[in-house]
Amino acid sequence: MVLLGEVSDVHKDQSKKPIAYVDSLVYGSSAAARELPEFEMAEEPMPSETAYQLVHDELELDGTPALNLASFVTTYMDSAAEKLMMENMNKNAIDYEEYPATVDLQNRCVNMIGRLFNAPTSESEGCVGTSTVGSSEAIILATLAMKRKWQHARKAARKPYDRPNMVMNAAVQVCWEKATRYLEVEERYVYCTQDRYIIDPQEAVDLCDENTIGVCGILGLTYTGEYEDIKTLSDKLDQLEKDKGLDIKIHVDAASGGMVAPFCVPDLEWDFRLPRVVSINTSGHKYGMTYAGIGWALWRSKEYLPEDLIFHVNYLGADQASFTLNFSKSAAQIVGPLTVLIRNGKSGFRAIMQSITETSDYLAAQLEATGRFTIMNPRQGKSLPLVAFRLKGDNHFNEYDVASTLRSRGNWIVPAYTMAPKAESLRLLRVVCRMDFSRSRCNALVRDLVQTLELLDKQSKEAIESHRELNSKHKKSKAKHHHGHESGNKDNNTLQSKTGKTHAVC
Repeated sequence: MVLLGEVSDVHKDQSKKPIAYVDSLVYGSSAAARELPEFEMAEEPMPSETAYQLVHDELELDGTPALNLASFVTTYMDSAAEKLMMENMNKNAIDYEEYPATVDLQNRCVNMIGRLFNAPTSESEGCVGTSTVGSSEAIILATLAMKRKWQHARKAARKPYDRPNMVMNAAVQVCWEKATRYLEVEERYVYCTQDRYIIDPQEAVDLCDENTIGVCGILGLTYTGEYEDIKTLSDKLDQLEKDKGLDIKIHVDAASGGMVAPFCVPDLEWDFRLPRVVSINTSGHKYGMTYAGIGWALWRSKEYLPEDLIFHVNYLGADQASFTLNFSKSAAQIVGPLTVLIRNGKSGFRAIMQSITETSDYLAAQLEATGRFTIMNPRQGKSLPLVAFRLKGDNHFNEYDVASTLRSRGNWIVPAYTMAPKAESLRLLRVVCRMDFSRSRCNALVRDLVQTLELLDKQSKEAIESHRELNSKHKKSKAKHHHGHESGNKDNNTLQSKTGKTHAVC
């Protein structure tokens, strides 16, 4: 008979023996028994299959991209496009001499998108533009071009050129704050109100003076998806030039709307059809339907891209102009967009954009029918394919509670945030409808949202507040673990630090 104490001693003795790891087995390897390196590289290598599986397992903790309704960024591409991107991942697109075909594909993309935006070029003439790493780089380049052109004009007139400013909606995406701060340009904001979130054209014009390098108009606000009235803004700037002689141009931030509006509201005048619009940015990785990492910057003509900002590279005996901040980047981000453009054509883009716009209208109607939400964005193609909404009436829970509970129930990622400065008392939720957001998935979201509300209705105010406190502690703990300190905004220069602005996810 074996006593329990004796069994325990046997186990205790066995536990002292070293484990005979088998490194050919992923989960029997010594690597699987250790934490993955966080601060310092390990001394010894591990088999590639083991490294793959361990990193793969870490990434399982991420959200599901298809259920991430916070982001505009593409989460689905055709397998043929994916294959081409993988085949060209190892090419450095900046090496013009070595990869001339890639350069040619980039130029084709610029030409097709430029003509989609009604660039004033002849049939045989190429458009002026470049690929970028998303719209952030494109916006910095466009702002730099506007600033440099303004400086040249001021120097020629023997006037001070050290205090440039730019006028924009306070609801701009954070990349605009980066652009103006990095390039030392004063931001002049038109603030939102409780019932107007887009720029007021007259207020924008009233902020302009001789130091204004340009005005930004947004084709698709990240908060509510609305299109700003670029035509009226242009008309009022025309009048300003007549009245005061100030010739101030427009840059259009079409990061999201640039590949939607031409197919859903083709008669909307926002692009190079307006002579005052001199530059446009758009994101290939949003409604351009390509994976993350590609944007486009385009100019009306060479006149608006100062020559002293352009670098010239000779390849195969021909001159290739280069105007980028980024240098090395994969050719995959050129091949992908070109494949999408030629694969879908205009009719394909039209079908997809109109279809997801119809889905967003359907979702808005379903949410409205619950009687619990107020829809905040226009419909029928007058905004991006998304639904921005907020809770109606008095509730003992808020939009943040809805977002948190919804994620815990069905892994849905639906962001909650406050509106831009001067309207920050408004909280809202937003669902972005991408092309892989099917009608069936839409109905599943509505069902889970309704059940989430029913669950929150039944919970006490104290229980909800306790849950918020736990969430807050968890976030602070994660931040301290990863960064060595608790998260906190110690920056006194941004809109967020000055006003508490939260940036809508893009």
